Formats: sequence, structure tokens, C-alpha cells
Amino acid sequence: MVPITYKDINVIYEDNHIIVVVKPFNIPSQADSTGDKDMLTLVKEHVIHTKKKKGDAFVGLVQRLDRPTGGVMVFAKTSKSASRLCMMIRNGEMDKRYLAVVCGEPVHKAGKLEHYLKKDPRTNVVVIAPLSETGAKRAELDYKLIDYVAGFSLIDINLITGRSHQARVQMASLGTPIFADMKYGADQRSKGYNLALFAAEIKFMHPVTKERMVFRVYPPLEATPWKSFSIDKHLNLDIKNLTDSQ
Repeated sequence: MVPITYKDINVIYEDNHIIVVVKPFNIPSQADSTGDKDMLTLVKEHVIHTKKKKGDAFVGLVQRLDRPTGGVMVFAKTSKSASRLCMMIRNGEMDKRYLAVVCGEPVHKAGKLEHYLKKDPRTNVVVIAPLSETGAKRAELDYKLIDYVAGFSLIDINLITGRSHQARVQMASLGTPIFADMKYGADQRSKGYNLALFAAEIKFMHPVTKERMVFRVYPPLEATPWKSFSIDKHLNLDIKNLTDSQ
């Protein structure tokens, strides 16, 4: 496999303050113990080479996607933008919507999930924990069933908080783990594929211009399991209707 470089990164928007990119599956958001190329480094290299900067360039990581997850991410290009974007996230002013394919079909077609989650750093596994347990963090999301095909469901997920492995653990708590998520009990038929969790939409106020920014991207439409669903129709209709109604 050819190593990824900054030239491979899909940049969908860039100005002097922010840069919005599509994170490929299985790329870390930031450097980790594996030493594999990460998004923060790749975006920084993009800025250095395209702007012909000498030496280093500032790029701020303001949000993270789990390594197996793909989709849209925003980075800051100045410390002021980074500070303001981080404040938006803390205040719940950045909307993040995901598409997921899960194994099975949830009993309820829509709902809100609230849990307290705790991560074991030794095993990199997140579990639902009691509120009173040290290190447990509140996690909340809304979900909606969009379609069901041959034992798998296409789900729209609105992440209200942003905990590690949150969507994966909370969807598994319904008995519907995410496709290919063997760590949290996915159907063996999905083994060997990319995790079917994709950050499809992000909405936020531009940290400098105050313009309302909305970015929507597609998961790989020809790949398993996405190709089993009419993603184009659903992304344009279902997600648009959900976001417009809020």
C-alpha cells in the first residue's frame, strides 16, 4: 500500500482562517503511538507546500474523528480561529451529523441515547459506566432510521457530545453495532471491511466572518455496505430535511 501524502487529501474549503477536508478511513486524526501519518500532519504539510511557507505552519486540531471513521473535518489555520472553534464545540454550537450502517434494525426508528462512557486506555475499549464511576463522561446522541436492507440499517446520527467511540458504543447498546465494528460486536459478515461510520455533515459559524458554514460530503458510494443504499437520495433529502427543521 502506497503511503498517503498531503497531495492525497481532499480539501473542500480553505481560506486564511480555516481549512475543511475529508478524512479517509483508518487515518489517525493526530499523531499516535503507531507513528502512522495523521491528518493534522497532512493538513500542515498541505498548508506549508501550497502556501510555500518556509519552516513550520500553524494548524490547529479542534475536533477529532476516531481512526477508523472517515468524513468531514475542520482545522484552524490561526490560533484565534482555533480558540473560537473550540469554544463553539464546548458550547454545543457545532453540529456534527454522521451516517452509519448498523447490523440489524433498531426497535425504535428514532430516539435519543444518553449514557456515561469510560475508556480503558490499556485495551482502547469504551464501556457504558455508572455516573458515579471515576472517569465516566456523559455521552448523548440522536439517531433516526433512514432505510433497512437485507439485515442492515442506514442510520442518521446527530452527535450532541463527542466522546471517544461514542456512536460505536451507543449504537451497539441497542443491539445494532456498526457494520465492521468487530470490537463492539458487529456481524461476522461485515468483517474485513472499513467501519461504516462517516462524518457526513458539519455546521458551524465561521470564527472570523461569522458566516454560517455548512459542509456535506458523501461516503464511498460504490463500497460495501454503502452501495446497498440510495445514499445520494438520502443525503439530499433526509439529512437536509432534518437540518432545515432544527
